[in-house]
Amino acid sequence: MENNHQTSSRQVEGRLSALMNNASAIKAITGAVEGTIGPKGLDTMLVDRSGDVVVTNAGVTILDLMEVTHPAARMLISIARAQHGEIGDGTTTATIMAGALVTEGLARIIRGVPPARVIQGIQLGINEAMDYIRSSTRPLNFPGDPLLYRVALIAGRGDEEIAANISRAAKLLGSERLMDPTFRLKDVVMAGHGGRSSVLEGVVIKKRPLNETMPGEIQDARILCVDDSLEVEKPQDGVLRTEAGFELYMNQQKDFESHLHRLVDSGVRVILVNRGVSDMAEQILTDGGCLVISRLSSRQIRRVARHVGAVPVKCSALSRSSQDLEKYIGTARKVERDENQKDFHFIGGGGEPTATYLVGAPTQEVSDEKERIAHDAASALQAAVRGGVVAGGGAVEIAASRSLSRMRASIRGMESFGIDCVIEALHTPLARIVQNAGFNPLEKVEEAIAAQNQEDNENLAVDCDLGIITDMMGLQVVDPTMVKLHALRAAGEVARAILRINTIIKMRDPISLNTPGMTSLEQL
Repeated sequence: MENNHQTSSRQVEGRLSALMNNASAIKAITGAVEGTIGPKGLDTMLVDRSGDVVVTNAGVTILDLMEVTHPAARMLISIARAQHGEIGDGTTTATIMAGALVTEGLARIIRGVPPARVIQGIQLGINEAMDYIRSSTRPLNFPGDPLLYRVALIAGRGDEEIAANISRAAKLLGSERLMDPTFRLKDVVMAGHGGRSSVLEGVVIKKRPLNETMPGEIQDARILCVDDSLEVEKPQDGVLRTEAGFELYMNQQKDFESHLHRLVDSGVRVILVNRGVSDMAEQILTDGGCLVISRLSSRQIRRVARHVGAVPVKCSALSRSSQDLEKYIGTARKVERDENQKDFHFIGGGGEPTATYLVGAPTQEVSDEKERIAHDAASALQAAVRGGVVAGGGAVEIAASRSLSRMRASIRGMESFGIDCVIEALHTPLARIVQNAGFNPLEKVEEAIAAQNQEDNENLAVDCDLGIITDMMGLQVVDPTMVKLHALRAAGEVARAILRINTIIKMRDPISLNTPGMTSLEQL
């Protein structure tokens, strides 16, 4: 009997080798970030081959920088990056829940539950949990709701300066900009070095002037944004060798020179350029007292243009009359250069209000990490404005798991095993938070579940300082609803993709595609 059992176990292991291999890779990735979650989470040190070090608490940074070769692990990292790109926060939560879903799903498949049924149950459970979280959402009143600051403070890992500055920047921008789906509040955060942190009512461009003789400060500036080069287009090869071609080129140069002088005469004193600037243009604009900043990205130009009320133009637009060109010109109360930071500040633009949060720190390494923290705080605050908040600290996940447990009782098919996977995964955020705080995760999760059941209060979780059950809303420990929903959805996508893989086959090397008698299976 014992031999039969061992043979059966080996057969099961053989059939599930691909899934077990993938699950191990996912578990390794999860283990790399789970120690960072919660108010007591610790940092991770990443070291490259040259010995350069990055110390961070940000899950997405850890995933981005760690060396990974396993395809399943890469799949998890790819979806986590998508989570960060779409919502800007919640990467660690998404990763650890994905790991829990895969681990729990594997355990049930080993017990004989068909993978398709587990996957169906996981999808059913994810949808139900997301519906519950949506129903638990508390909308926020921008800009006066105190929970907005708390969201920034929690996502900003308790840094009060970062939370205050992000909140101030958000108020300067206004609710309309924050609700704009194309706008990202984290884009207003810029790392400084050696200076103090500050919030400016304007745009900061980290660039130097075209030459050092150009002015460093211009009051009541008129600004032209050229999303192009500032030079006459060079003719094709051979054109200048003909008399007609040379004459045409010289006439274009004269016209271009005339357009530049007219631009200076119109009072434009700040010109932003996407690409290069010809020597002639540089000389004329320098003599005219203009500030020219070149080699800017189109994104930088658009951001400044939006604030100063300018419309980016091509170089050919300079040929238009002064009256026609006027509608493309923007204004700013002041454009000034920060000599310490080597950047320019565009303050008090005539277009849309905006803000820039300059994160100062004594060293570049500290500045980079503070910038990452500020990005998380900004993303969380914007998500809270857009979609409201729920109780944090793992409370809402515990409440959702209780709702799933009640629903599971009405499910008769084997999909119920997949729902069990989601229930266990929903316990994971609280379990990791309290474990990082030095408490027994099994004990505290059960205490939280029992307390929510007894008091019928979905906001109860564990105070990580005292280890007691408390109301998270009462403590103003809240998380953006959108972060929770996206993290749960991302975790479900990873789990379903991994559990659906039945076989791993190495693809043929492209250089051996024509090798006779070789197949992909033979190369394994």
